[in-house]
Amino acid sequence: MKILLVEDEPSVAAFLYQGLTEQDYTVDLAADGLLGLSRAQTTHYDCLILDQMLPGLSGLEVCRQVRAHDPGVPILMLTALGETDDKIRGLDAGADDYLVKPFAFDELLARLRALVRRRTEAPAPKAVLHLADLSLDPGAKRVERAGQAIQLTAREFALLEYLLRNQNRVVSRADLLEHVWDLSFDTGSNVIDVYINFLRKKVDKGFEPKLIHTLVGMGYVMKTEG
Repeated sequence: MKILLVEDEPSVAAFLYQGLTEQDYTVDLAADGLLGLSRAQTTHYDCLILDQMLPGLSGLEVCRQVRAHDPGVPILMLTALGETDDKIRGLDAGADDYLVKPFAFDELLARLRALVRRRTEAPAPKAVLHLADLSLDPGAKRVERAGQAIQLTAREFALLEYLLRNQNRVVSRADLLEHVWDLSFDTGSNVIDVYINFLRKKVDKGFEPKLIHTLVGMGYVMKTEG
């Protein structure tokens, strides 16, 4: 597997380079955002490890431009910024996963394997999902309610799709962490609550009936009845 590592801290870059090459990965290094973007746009990589704080061009901007160039390449954001808002910005920029420094190298390897595995697994065609006047088309990445198009980020779309596939069933925070965030966040994080609120504003606000419901201490459920 060929990896692009974009990291400006020499000690971190050297540590990761040694560890990854010892695992038989091929690794290209870039010490700033501009070089990282150039390499990502001219060479095929199986995965990108991208620091958020980079000279020349920020990791967020590199992520956005890489995602526009190659929508499918897995991107792992590796950074010292661990607040929920920082994670949300990274994920909304197009990152698939987010790992906060300091980290265990074995965890990084596990996340790389999971990211690449999801890309190589060919998904079967998925039917359009419906609940009341809400529809979600997994293939076209389109969401509508009462005939109105609703614009969602990639993470919001994944969250809504999982809730719809489990409509009328209570899904716990642990379920969402495993299936939507791939265990990327600890259970103490409020990122799920943040994204549920994002969805409510887009999917429920101004519409009836309300479809996204919270069961305190249990989780969330999508259904037509309160």
